[in-house]
Amino acid sequence: MATNRSRMSGVQRKAAIVDAAVDLFSQRGFRGTTTRELAAKVGVTEPVLYQHFSTKRALYNAILEAKTGEDRSCVLADLEAVAARGGLVEFFLGLAGLLLDWYLNDPRYARMLLFSRLEDDEMSHLFYENHVLVFYEFLTRVLRRMMDDGHIRKMDPLVAARAFAGMVSHQGVVYAVYKPGELPATREELLRTIVDIFINGMVADEKQ
Repeated sequence: MATNRSRMSGVQRKAAIVDAAVDLFSQRGFRGTTTRELAAKVGVTEPVLYQHFSTKRALYNAILEAKTGEDRSCVLADLEAVAARGGLVEFFLGLAGLLLDWYLNDPRYARMLLFSRLEDDEMSHLFYENHVLVFYEFLTRVLRRMMDDGHIRKMDPLVAARAFAGMVSHQGVVYAVYKPGELPATREELLRTIVDIFINGMVADEKQ
């Protein structure tokens, strides 16, 4: 095993450090994890660790980039085009899928960010400013356009954006933290139920 580690390229070792950091931070939090433990988990010395990440902020940025670094701009642009055509269900299903999969694909990140927020660590602020706010700006803009086009009724678009994100994210938090690996329905059924409630509400149609 040590031989394999010694043969890792710089890029591979950096990725291994990021993965090990996510693993430890999600289990013990940031204050409960030492650089010595992180270096030992990767199989390197602390000086080697600092060669790749000279500051805590650099490591945090690498962790966030590893999770959110995929270019989702094209996906969001496609969804926005769907919304512009009036495809409400298709738009919200696609967006809900992106949100839910963030939790399902690697629950460690959700647990790590909860630790970060509770410890008032810098990572939670970086994540909120660089990703959460960007998402809300996107969804608020789309919702406002839907209102202007008459597809949905007038309301506070930011409140609506947070309501939608909350419906999806809560399911993800339960999956990642409280009931690991459990969903109350299949992924597709869950997404369709959430979107149906968000668009149509829960009040039954009046009988004719």
